[in-house]
Amino acid sequence: MCLAIPGKIVNIDGNMGDIDFGGVTRKANLSMVDAEVGEWAVVHAGFAIQIMDEEDAQETIRLWNEVLDSEKTTSC
Repeated sequence: MCLAIPGKIVNIDGNMGDIDFGGVTRKANLSMVDAEVGEWAVVHAGFAIQIMDEEDAQETIRLWNEVLDSEKTTSC
């Protein structure tokens, strides 16, 4: 299964950006999107594949947290 996670762009240097995923910062290639610092990007396999608004990003993160929380309560 492939997953793409939203993160906030905190720095851009050429085609690379630092993306904050809830306190964990990772580098991602931004060459496939028109990105600016402060925007939210959907990142998959080290590439930003889409820019999204903050409201949608926060909702996606909330839903991911629900899934993760339900996994914790159902696993042995």
